[in-house]
Amino acid sequence: MNYITSLISRAAVAVLLLLASPALAQPRQEFLLTSNWKFAKGEQSAAQQPSFKDTKWQTVSVPHDWAIYGPFDGNNDLQKVQIVQNNEKEASLKAGRTGGLPFTGTGWYRRPLTELKLAPGQRAVLLFDGAMSNAQVFVNGKQVGTWPYGYNSFSFDITDFVRADGPNLLAVRLENLPEASRWYPGAGLYRNVHLIVTDDVHIPVWGSYLTTPQITAGFAKVKLLTKVASAGSLPPNLRLQTEIRDASRRVITTLNTPLAATDGHEFEQNLVVPSPQLWSPETPTLYTAVSKLYAGEVLKDEYTTRFGVRSFTFEQNKGFSLNGQTRKFKGVCNHHDLGPLGAAVNTAALRRQLTLLKEIGCDAIRTTHNMPAPELVQLCDEMGFMLMVEPFDEWKTPKVKNGYSRLFDQWAEKDIVNMVQHYRNNPSVIMWSIGNEVPDQWAPGGSKIAKRLQDIVHREDPTRPVTAGMDQFDAAVNNGFAALLDIPGFNYKPHRYPEAYNKLPQGLLLGTETASTVSSRGVYKFPVERAKDKRYPDNQSSSYDLEASNWSQTPDEEFAAQDDLPYTLGEFVWTGFDYLGEPWPYEGYWPSHSSYFGIFDLAGLPKDRYYLYRARWNPTQPTLHLLPHWTWPGREGQTTPVFCYTNYPSAELFVNGQSQGRHTKGPSDQPQTRYRLMWNDVKYAPGTLKVVAYDAQGKAVAEETVRTAGAPHHIRLVADHSTLTADGQDLAYITARVEDAQGNLCPDATHQLQFKVKGAGRFRAVGNGDATSLEVFHQPKMHTFHGQLVAIVQATDKAGEIQVEAKGTGLAGTTLRLQAARSQP
Repeated sequence: MNYITSLISRAAVAVLLLLASPALAQPRQEFLLTSNWKFAKGEQSAAQQPSFKDTKWQTVSVPHDWAIYGPFDGNNDLQKVQIVQNNEKEASLKAGRTGGLPFTGTGWYRRPLTELKLAPGQRAVLLFDGAMSNAQVFVNGKQVGTWPYGYNSFSFDITDFVRADGPNLLAVRLENLPEASRWYPGAGLYRNVHLIVTDDVHIPVWGSYLTTPQITAGFAKVKLLTKVASAGSLPPNLRLQTEIRDASRRVITTLNTPLAATDGHEFEQNLVVPSPQLWSPETPTLYTAVSKLYAGEVLKDEYTTRFGVRSFTFEQNKGFSLNGQTRKFKGVCNHHDLGPLGAAVNTAALRRQLTLLKEIGCDAIRTTHNMPAPELVQLCDEMGFMLMVEPFDEWKTPKVKNGYSRLFDQWAEKDIVNMVQHYRNNPSVIMWSIGNEVPDQWAPGGSKIAKRLQDIVHREDPTRPVTAGMDQFDAAVNNGFAALLDIPGFNYKPHRYPEAYNKLPQGLLLGTETASTVSSRGVYKFPVERAKDKRYPDNQSSSYDLEASNWSQTPDEEFAAQDDLPYTLGEFVWTGFDYLGEPWPYEGYWPSHSSYFGIFDLAGLPKDRYYLYRARWNPTQPTLHLLPHWTWPGREGQTTPVFCYTNYPSAELFVNGQSQGRHTKGPSDQPQTRYRLMWNDVKYAPGTLKVVAYDAQGKAVAEETVRTAGAPHHIRLVADHSTLTADGQDLAYITARVEDAQGNLCPDATHQLQFKVKGAGRFRAVGNGDATSLEVFHQPKMHTFHGQLVAIVQATDKAGEIQVEAKGTGLAGTTLRLQAARSQP
């Protein structure tokens, strides 16, 4: 099996300036419909009619998540259910499984389309990047279309429903059913809505398909297929002029192609990129194909396709290679919510997540278990992440009462086609997944469904392989389900990789979901021991990273399998970030309502596991990290194990200057000793904990010190960046730390902090990463969790200084100053 792909990027329509008179402007215009929306939750009779009075409705901006404002309540998502995937034997009453937020029910959005003035011969399309869920779209009181799946992008031509000179009214009805998800899905128009105005003869949404079938050091061949649409017959003398521009916008090749009578409604162009700069996670170089559609000398449309040039192979017994270099995926699985911001997409928030993942050496993301926001895919193109794009958590056999199974027969092919056509030009997309842990793995006819879905993906994009996340090993391997996939993907099965390799024909396999280790940032439990499904009275999990779910392992077992077995392709850790819902092992133990799986907590603060993965995945940067903290009043003289996560081979530990011995990592029958340094018999004594690291030659090269903290004294604010773009959307994430007089973090501080934002910014949200906290995110106050929390500040559209004040009872307050600046054209 050999897949060579070379691509690419999203076939994105050009985003142009909003002009007052579209008829006099460019042949294609896109309006981002973010402002001037009216919203009301609950059923609203005749709300689609232009005459409906919405003056008392709430005014909101889109993207908008109506449920993230809470309040949290276990009754919001109370359900009695058996979770087969968690190996549960019977149903039990659960609260918080989907985040404990009020996301079920109906919501209405209304907006005048004041931008829309259609000239004769023009058409209008509405493009929704996602709408949660069961969308019904109305224009001027008439339904123009429906799309039930909340995660997918979809579009409707509304030309026949609008008044050319206005006024025009857009209304959207959304409804979230109960028991329709296994995590927090969000609610509302949580992704962007676009209005696209074109000539009657135009390139439709996702109308280009670009591949690079041959790549050498001297050139790359580019094959570009471009569709043409028209309400009537196509005019004569159509031609497509395409320019390819490099990253500096310099034109490097041009081609003019007439539409022949035998071409139907699709141009084929073959171009050449000389001396191509290859796309990879380390060098995410992008090109742009700008295509102009002419009828004679009249410009009808202009369409932009961003792409990358790269090749990859999946080879039997050899594994995965990108641009000729063998590598393994260092990936994470991520749900779509953005913690305190909820499901409402924000590019700055996504960029922050990707920046944090880059720091640990992560190079891949699995979009679990649904289609991603286009902003995420575009950022992965730009920042260098490989993507596994996945559509479904269910097929025909249900996991939850009102899940995707109720839509599957009618909508599965439509949803897959939209997903693939949307993202098949993106260089970051390396493979497609057709599902996660679907019960159809063992259900009669499941293998036929898998083949059908894989065939649809191959039809729409023959350049990439298809996988699926399989958890039922015996069923999937023995009934042919695993054998038919291009790449067999296994969830939590490192101990059975050799068996899969020997029984399956592909000669390779992927860890599509790994670890499911649970921890709470800053929480350490004693005695320290490996455990499955361990629960404590405070609903927290230990950050010694030895506690996992019954179906999974600690990270070290997967590390060993990936290191020892050459046919493994890498892993996708569950998860990069904590997310709302699925609070295992505390499902049903309210007030737990967010996950414990993340390498980062819900606020984006790193847990200790951050350093375990960083030491393995980012060898070019030194990692040296000690845990736990060293402030344990009442534990004097008691055994308090100390772990060190490092990419140095050995280190020596000191407590108040007294050596606890020098340890060296190495292979053994215990995976932890291969990837961690552990001093299990240390006795706690207040003072100083220090580790000295040694290189392979035995030279001391680095050290790390942790000190016992004194009484809480002051607040320290640390921003992830100090200059924001004054666009009304950019965000700064500000970590607030409660420190003692010497600047040591007070690890058990639980002070309530209050925030005030002045100047060219506004308070947006706050989070502390505590899965049991019921404090709402949108109020400018919250208690710290183990001494820390994160406040989010949003820029306005005005340039200037932003002052962020933080206060707390008994603490010296502080003010942090940021700058908001205009972006450069």
